[in-house]
Amino acid sequence: MEILTKFIWAFVIGGLFCVIAQILIDKTKLTPARILVSYVVVGVLLGAIGCYKPLADIAGAGATVPLTGFGYLISEGVREAVDKQGLLGALTGGLTAAAGGIAAALIFGYLAAIFFKGKRRG
Repeated sequence: MEILTKFIWAFVIGGLFCVIAQILIDKTKLTPARILVSYVVVGVLLGAIGCYKPLADIAGAGATVPLTGFGYLISEGVREAVDKQGLLGALTGGLTAAAGGIAAALIFGYLAAIFFKGKRRG
């Protein structure tokens, strides 16, 4: 029963993020790109003030997979690096923490470009 509860929380929180984004798309003049960047910034801010960790603990992948989770990952990486390296960690921590995800995105994007042909917009 515990695993079912985790799935439900992940679905509810992740779905809530999607609902908020859809409302912003429908009711504002914000472009999807600006909304995505806003989600990353919100994740960084909530991570920096310590509000995102409890949410990630409850929702699991429902909170860590969306772009707010990427922002949270960056803020946690910076926090840990600053504790270990001082001010230099503020510059390197976010990249170090997100290196695996960034590398995967680059590799899979490259592979997709090799195996699939795009269509020109006309």
